[in-house]
Amino acid sequence: MAEVTLRIEIVSAEREIFSGQAEMVFVTGILGDLGIAPGHAPLITALKPGNVRVQLPDQKEEIFYVSGGMLEVQPYIVTVLADTAERAADIDEAAAIEAKERAEKMLAEKVSTVDFAKASVELAEAVAQIQAAQKLKKRLK
Repeated sequence: MAEVTLRIEIVSAEREIFSGQAEMVFVTGILGDLGIAPGHAPLITALKPGNVRVQLPDQKEEIFYVSGGMLEVQPYIVTVLADTAERAADIDEAAAIEAKERAEKMLAEKVSTVDFAKASVELAEAVAQIQAAQKLKKRLK
């Protein structure tokens, strides 16, 4: 019996990040985490800043960071249209930690509603980047 997989495409506004086959895909939707297997029901949802984990047919796993965007699921095709996306291996963890600290400082100062909203978004993005980088490090150990 042939092994059933998903076709997954991860693209950002700048470029295609990943294209290939996967056994399973995990994403962070606006209502929570989703696991998508071959044959999944059609679905469209917005994505929060977070990780996209792709389990490859060779039992390896790829981890990506997305700053938000849209997810489209068809029974055997998954498309991630991200505002910004990058492989976890390409994340500058030190810069992400610095961005997180800046955002936390802005939140503590509570200058204005606009600054508060911007700082909240920057904090969520920085935390998601740090988590992606740390998951990759943990997996490589």
